[in-house]
Amino acid sequence: MSHPQIRVWLGDITRLDVDVVVNAANSSLLGGGGVDGAIHRVAGPELVAACRMPGGCRTGEAKITPGFRLPARFVIHTVGPVWRGGEQGEPELLADCYRNSLLLAERRELSSIAFPAISTGIYGYPAEAAAQIAVDELRCLRPPASSLKELVLVAFSEEMAELYRRLLG
Repeated sequence: MSHPQIRVWLGDITRLDVDVVVNAANSSLLGGGGVDGAIHRVAGPELVAACRMPGGCRTGEAKITPGFRLPARFVIHTVGPVWRGGEQGEPELLADCYRNSLLLAERRELSSIAFPAISTGIYGYPAEAAAQIAVDELRCLRPPASSLKELVLVAFSEEMAELYRRLLG
């Protein structure tokens, strides 16, 4: 089994030069606010065209497109759960976002992937609970043939970066 390096990066995910950035998307995949809006703005109008997929994307799923004008070669779009108190499957759905994104990156034989704090913005997921799920999923051992070498947790605030660092120990 393989264990890629996990690191925390404080800043704008659209500036990271990695193989793939993960977009905390809405189910239409056609852009929105927060991370989703920022990724769409930087990637350019080609991203909207590429995201016109029948059925969009369901919560917990992941779909991939080119990165277009981003430094990242690809974007993996995943739809996190809206926080409803934690008793409606939100933890499992959020974990699915990370699992399915990692699997998709491995299928494409990508080596570096950057994740925003999925569902912690407008979807209202508590930051500490979301960060713990992210850290737990990224710490899972990867298959021996995994292409992944670097996993990046991107924090837009110093508070979130500190939270990730504390949970990583």
